[in-house]
Amino acid sequence: MIDNMKHRKKLGIEMGRVTAEEYKALPDSGIAVVLDNVRSAHNVGSVFRSADSFKADRVFLCGICATPPSAEIHKSALGAEFSVDWEYCSRTMDAIEKLRAEGYEILCVEQALDSIMLDRFTPETGKRYALVFGNEVDGVDQEVIEASDGVIEIPQYGTKHSLNISVTAGIILWHFRPGQD
Repeated sequence: MIDNMKHRKKLGIEMGRVTAEEYKALPDSGIAVVLDNVRSAHNVGSVFRSADSFKADRVFLCGICATPPSAEIHKSALGAEFSVDWEYCSRTMDAIEKLRAEGYEILCVEQALDSIMLDRFTPETGKRYALVFGNEVDGVDQEVIEASDGVIEIPQYGTKHSLNISVTAGIILWHFRPGQD
């Protein structure tokens, strides 16, 4: 017989959550997220939530991305827009140039020629990565892809050839999470 009590859901106080202030005081992970013209504020909020969950240091909101404060972002971010630092850049290339100057390797998440499949990519310990995610329809802008250091692609096996940006960000950020060695 299965002991259902050992499988009960955790209470909030059992999850060891940190406050937004404690989150900001945690050591940097070396992960930055760049959103290239993501049009849905709900997707932006979902990326904030995944960025918080997997300890990204910053989110760059570029072009047409909505920015906090926004009720739509807050609805899906559940407050993660307060724990994860963010910056707005009118041009994605400005964010790329800033992050490269700070020593980040720029990796676009896109279906491209010569992309590296995610299951074949191992992040290097101690290296800083800027992960670029694109628009829901057009993906990452070609100029940004050409300026990047590489392209990572999530293997897919079904009839569809894309994932929602919020799902993609969760998968990628989990793969790059700190302390996975």
